[in-house]
Amino acid sequence: MCLLDEVLEYDATHVRCRSTTHRAPGNPLRSHGRLGIACGIEYAAQAMAIHGALVHAERPEAGFLASVRDVRFTASRLDDIEADLICSASHVAGDGLSAMYRFTVAAGQRILLEGRASVVLDARRLTRANE
Repeated sequence: MCLLDEVLEYDATHVRCRSTTHRAPGNPLRSHGRLGIACGIEYAAQAMAIHGALVHAERPEAGFLASVRDVRFTASRLDDIEADLICSASHVAGDGLSAMYRFTVAAGQRILLEGRASVVLDARRLTRANE
């Protein structure tokens, strides 16, 4: 399930992506006829994953979103937002096994949600390192 349409820009520490899928009636995250604002965390997580794939030569075998913190929502849903979503993620720390990002999902000048996320980049390698 890819929710992002394109990468607008990226560098070693930042990525910006655009999406129109929040308006699609067939969006796989829709529930009870709507796309709640918390689904924006998945949009941000996909931007983080894209960033990792673009800047790391070695592709992880299996990664996952470990936690989100300090999340602030300024809307209740995404499917009624007419503008495209701009999903931004900035890498703030990491060690090759995990990373921390700050993220925002915005529409035009309005930030719809923002927060921080911890990502395990390669769960299999992390398990081997802890053995």
